[in-house]
Amino acid sequence: MLLDQKTLDKLASFRHELHRYPEISGEERETSDRIASFLEQYDPDKIIRNLGGYGLAAIYNGREAGPTVLIRCELDGLPITETGNLPYQSTHEGKGHLCGHDGHMTMVAGLATLLHRTRPAKGCVILLFQPAEETGAGAKAVINDPKFAELTPDYSFSLHNLPGQALHKVGIKEGSFNCASQGLWITLEGKTSHASHPEDGISPDSAMCDLITAFKELPKMPEFADNFALVTIVHARLGEEAFGITPGYAKVMVTLRSETDNVMSLLQEKSESLIKGVAKKYDLKTTIGYEDIFAASVNAPEATELLKTAFADENITRDEMPAPMRWSEDFGQFGKISNSAMFTLGSGLNQPQLHNPDFDFPDELIETGTKIFHRVIRNILGPRN
Repeated sequence: MLLDQKTLDKLASFRHELHRYPEISGEERETSDRIASFLEQYDPDKIIRNLGGYGLAAIYNGREAGPTVLIRCELDGLPITETGNLPYQSTHEGKGHLCGHDGHMTMVAGLATLLHRTRPAKGCVILLFQPAEETGAGAKAVINDPKFAELTPDYSFSLHNLPGQALHKVGIKEGSFNCASQGLWITLEGKTSHASHPEDGISPDSAMCDLITAFKELPKMPEFADNFALVTIVHARLGEEAFGITPGYAKVMVTLRSETDNVMSLLQEKSESLIKGVAKKYDLKTTIGYEDIFAASVNAPEATELLKTAFADENITRDEMPAPMRWSEDFGQFGKISNSAMFTLGSGLNQPQLHNPDFDFPDELIETGTKIFHRVIRNILGPRN
């Protein structure tokens, strides 16, 4: 057994502690402190704090020069109220670890217990605890932090647990792995009037309806015939809740989604052209903006093969994924600076879905994820056994 029962129990207890005290994107100070305190027990050669916010990196150096391998996990929870009755229920009202990031952190912390025991033969291992994954801002902030310059990896790896996939089974594919996505918001400004004289105002009601209808049809354009593109209406608001006022303002929010960054650029272009056309038709002022911007995550061929080898070495059952995951992951930023790949780890066929209020990461996955990452490290940096 790679991890003895005492260590596994300690890791499970640590996950429960993280689960009790979730912090949302950009607010992960206490979580980062807890991680640092845990890692200090296992003598990393260096701990770097406050990377791109509250990010943290623990470094374990090998005996000789060699490649740098980065293993990344996420610090942040979600602004969702947890339901259920766990003994380690969230104590932070309106916040919960309902995506499994508490489990991801624990697996990477588990690597510290092993690297403390046996350093790599060569090169360097970086255990990265990244902030603000849920908003898409964290990875880029970490990479752009001047302190990251000394950490630039040759290889980067990550995982995400996946409900609906058999417990302990992994999913992998080369190429596009997670979709690109962007949140697009649009405001339409006309002029209010008394509700008894709507002809004296400029209401954006028809424009808002036209926009919503057109966005639903946008992915059907010939330009997207051979490429996955999706537009999801997530919010719409017209005027104020007042019976005496003709509305003069509307806001529409949509999520754009595609398998590649190139198709995302085309989706943006077509969306902005559509918005301008509708605003001109109804003589409205308009503003647009983008939030929650995620690049596509693309698995590099070499890094993908290294993961597949590790799965085989550890007798882990794997599935070849037929298509990328529709949800987004800001791990794609690490693919721009290193040979990187990500995989899914099944968290159970009957497990509540990610972001559900009753989701809870299965403790039995801690050992599985830790040993996969540890095998990748050993296969690249040694000692291989």
